[in-house]
Amino acid sequence: MKRYFFTIILITFSAFTNAQIQLSDSAKISLMTCGPWSGAVYAYYGHTALRVQDDSTHLDTVFNYGFFDPSQPNFIYHFVRGETDYILGTTSFEVFISEYIYKKVAVYEQELNLTQPEKQQLWEALYINQLPENRGYRYNYFYDNCSTRPRDMVEKFVGGKIIYPPTKEGQTYRDILHECLQPYPWNKFGIDLIIGAGADYPIDVRAKMFIPSYLMGSFEGATVVKNDSVSYPLIKETTTVLDAASKGNSKDEQSVFSPIVVAFTLLFITILVSVVQYIKWNKTQLPKIYDTILFAIYGIGGFVLFSLMFFSEHPATNPNWNFVWMNIFALIFAVLFWVKPMKNVVNIYHFINFAVLTLFLLLWWLVPQQLPVATIPFSMSLWLRSGTNVFMLTKRKKVNKRYVSSKYMKAGWGQ
Repeated sequence: MKRYFFTIILITFSAFTNAQIQLSDSAKISLMTCGPWSGAVYAYYGHTALRVQDDSTHLDTVFNYGFFDPSQPNFIYHFVRGETDYILGTTSFEVFISEYIYKKVAVYEQELNLTQPEKQQLWEALYINQLPENRGYRYNYFYDNCSTRPRDMVEKFVGGKIIYPPTKEGQTYRDILHECLQPYPWNKFGIDLIIGAGADYPIDVRAKMFIPSYLMGSFEGATVVKNDSVSYPLIKETTTVLDAASKGNSKDEQSVFSPIVVAFTLLFITILVSVVQYIKWNKTQLPKIYDTILFAIYGIGGFVLFSLMFFSEHPATNPNWNFVWMNIFALIFAVLFWVKPMKNVVNIYHFINFAVLTLFLLLWWLVPQQLPVATIPFSMSLWLRSGTNVFMLTKRKKVNKRYVSSKYMKAGWGQ
């Protein structure tokens, strides 16, 4: 993935002055795997590319399926909807490696064990794929990305079936994402919010290759089987091109403001506001103001989840059980809190919300989706505010009933 999109496009056209290059017997095609980088969210997972090198023809080109253009109109809108188009771009190896030297990120090269005809076919297919009319594809973070595309190309032109070594059983898409995001608790929490139950099913070896490090590991131990008597390793040689310069590439975020800490802080503030509401009764607007802000923030998050669940092409976003506590209805009622004619409707909403969240919290461990622990205190803030409002409404009715009864009793006594 690069930022200098148009510069790379120019390099692409200049890199292929001769489309009919015949690779020599000494040519090499390698899988390039780059380590994670903390400088951009999309770089947390590492990167994959294919390198074609032939000294006899002075060819040394890297095919990169991670190019995108963030300057496109409505880029963020299309990204959220899962309508982001990536392209296969090309650079010289010198330009490719210079970026990772600057980032101080490790780069590994695995030379593929291919015959000369297989190399030629793969080279020609890559060249055709990078032409303007062929290079675009609809990006999908699980099924079709800059890691799966090189794998698919290699599988297509290897003259046999690739047998991958087994990996840890029971792993899910979410488990693998957690491994990559361990140093970044807020990104991990955000992913857990937007990725639904579909990411919690065990996946096979090949599905795990959406992450570059898993693709590299699988290629390292893979065997090509041509028939019952012929088999050989997929990788001829593995070389460390660059070592990671320091641990600065994966520096942990400040844990002081981790999601769980923020969630419990919010819950503590919510408890204080609820106590104030109980003591002050109807003498302060603080609880209503706090509810408006709290429910609006949760409602905005719910709007994002709603959009991803029902209007997005992204995989594994629906069903999403986070929608139980972070839903679009909270945003609607954050406005209705101030509309007097809707007072009874708001009271009904608080009752329903309190009941639903009570069930959600009691059955949290049974929800068929791996939810972050911070979900509990975050949802308890809404649960407490709706519960307090229901309790205050009940208390108010009881006081009014006593007042009315007392009034009538005094009127009867006076007669």
